[in-house]
Amino acid sequence: MSKFFEKISLIFKDPSLRRRIIFIAGALVIFRFLSTIPVPGVDPIKLQAFFNSPTGDIFGLFNIFSGGGLSKLSIVMLGVGPYITASIVMQLLTMIFPKLKEMYHEEGEAGRAKFTQYSRLLTIPLALIQGGGFLLLLEKSGVVGHLNSLEMITNIMVVIGGSVFLMWLGELMTEFGIGNGTSLIIFAGIVATVPQSLARLLITFTPSQIPLYIGFAFAALLVVLGVVIVTEAERPIPVTYAKRVRGNKVYGGVSTYLPLRVNQAGVIPIIFALSILLFPQMIFQYLSTTMASGVIKSIIDTILAILKNGWFYSIFYFILVFLFTYFYTAVTFDPHAISENLQKNGAFIPGVRPGISTAEYIGKVLTRITLVGAIFLGLIAVLPLAMRAITGIQSLAIGGTALLIVVSVVIDLMKKVDAQVSMREY
Repeated sequence: MSKFFEKISLIFKDPSLRRRIIFIAGALVIFRFLSTIPVPGVDPIKLQAFFNSPTGDIFGLFNIFSGGGLSKLSIVMLGVGPYITASIVMQLLTMIFPKLKEMYHEEGEAGRAKFTQYSRLLTIPLALIQGGGFLLLLEKSGVVGHLNSLEMITNIMVVIGGSVFLMWLGELMTEFGIGNGTSLIIFAGIVATVPQSLARLLITFTPSQIPLYIGFAFAALLVVLGVVIVTEAERPIPVTYAKRVRGNKVYGGVSTYLPLRVNQAGVIPIIFALSILLFPQMIFQYLSTTMASGVIKSIIDTILAILKNGWFYSIFYFILVFLFTYFYTAVTFDPHAISENLQKNGAFIPGVRPGISTAEYIGKVLTRITLVGAIFLGLIAVLPLAMRAITGIQSLAIGGTALLIVVSVVIDLMKKVDAQVSMREY
């Protein structure tokens, strides 16, 4: 504990670290201020009723990534969601277009900078689709008053501008602050909703629910412990560098290891699975509110009821998270590239032939450890839905995903701060 407080004091004594922390704090204050400014034409009472209705359940998880901006229909209601989606889509496109893969993996910093620029440009049409879809659906639901074409275009442009501004703000935080700016924005949005959630629980509190709350706190601690263990877990693959003689000196002969993380994909599979689940629900919800009674409307309502069914939703959610964990890991981690780099540097895995055999060995180990990470992410995603079904407490539906994001961001931030403090000491 004394070392912890010693590091805290070192952080505030170091001018560089202090400036970075103040910059992050200022940027988060701006983000929270913008999240309280609603778009024109919103009825607050109807908006609250909408999010308390079964229809509003669709947007509960998406509201996490907007930092609570969606529940207020603020000018930054999309949060960094479009930018995250654009980054994921660009990663997936590397599997289809070899030039993009070469740009990202082989062209160094210049290639990655160009790749990031493409992700920024893709953010704008994605924000247009998401923002326009939300506003149209909420207009049909009566939350937003009837808007003419000019007013609708203006609101959509404001929402796109808010999303692009948060993307820019997140990149500034990454450059001039500590840690990943986009993750910190999501983290701040989740933490900001905690007081409201606690207040809601206190209002509905009865003494008979004490065992339930104790059980929930115990489950939350287990989830935090599991997230820390899986996030930090690695499978080391031993690597040995061959000895090389140059003149009178011998180089190499050093043994080290290649760390393979159990959860290579992080929280990305959950975000992507949510997008896949929410998109068809939004479309059918919009069609259901616009169509008059008839055969087509009854079919749409039946499909919507199936999509909202707890069992179907949970099972499909788990399967999507599981598959996307493997898929995203395959996109971002290339065993063949690792094998080539080892071979070029005169390194090898003991007992495994260099080249294709090394790539196959790394791929086999990665497939096995990713199974653990995929099952864990799937359980984290589905567990809160099961707890809500058992307890009936609405706020538990987003608990696991929110905890996963918060704990992952805190771990990453602690590592970055520790690295900065270590550099100062050296």
